[in-house]
Amino acid sequence: MLPYPQIDPVALAIGPLKIHWYGLMYLIGIGGAWWLASRRLNRFDPTWTKEKLSDMVFWMSMGVIVGGRLGYVLFYDLNAYLANPTLIFEVWKGGMSFHGGFIGVMLAALWFGKKNNKSFFQLMDFIAPMVPIGLGAGRIGNFINAELWGKATDVPWAMVFPTDPAQLARHPSQLYQFALEGVALFAILWIFSRKPRPTMAVSGMFALFYGIFRFIVEFVRVPDAQLGYLAWNWLTMGQVLCVPMIVGGLFLIWLAYHRATATPAAAV
Repeated sequence: MLPYPQIDPVALAIGPLKIHWYGLMYLIGIGGAWWLASRRLNRFDPTWTKEKLSDMVFWMSMGVIVGGRLGYVLFYDLNAYLANPTLIFEVWKGGMSFHGGFIGVMLAALWFGKKNNKSFFQLMDFIAPMVPIGLGAGRIGNFINAELWGKATDVPWAMVFPTDPAQLARHPSQLYQFALEGVALFAILWIFSRKPRPTMAVSGMFALFYGIFRFIVEFVRVPDAQLGYLAWNWLTMGQVLCVPMIVGGLFLIWLAYHRATATPAAAV
């Protein structure tokens, strides 16, 4: 068993002002994606300025934050937030839904694309390889918060989390997700998108592999207490939300290559 590193969730306190690691992970994710997007901007559209990229990053970030929070409220704990709506604003305590953030980003891409003469999938293909940076950083934030831990286990790398009332040795499922949704997904998408691909292919690869990775980790991750298992003592809300991503990803990849002509879309 490995000892859980005791990390204060508060990175910096200045009087009453507290800066939490969880919030900093979002800044790292957004900043890292912004930097990588700027390096690939000329390949995406040489006419775009850094200012336009900044605008896109801002609106996509709003989609992540607002969509992620509302997604958690709607998908995971609606009754609690209806009983106490002020809890919605306590984001430093965690409670963000990837699937809600994903919907928020898609809506932002639709709106921003229309304003800038870009199709929805042109933008989604461009930003997809950068998204795993934020996903990986967010899982590190979950680990520091000692939340979303896994099931009890006797594997050598099991940990006892201070937030666990039972104080059992558990799978560090946040680190599994960091490795898969962050590192592995980034490598797959970055390598795949380096060559010319038809429009929708990169988006399809993102949806497919995120859905697969998340579905797998959910088998060893403890479901949210207020929901538990939805069926068969193993099906979780996370897995239910991943099924349409896996199916949709496969369909997008098939459609992208089915519609591809002799002149594929430029790599993004």
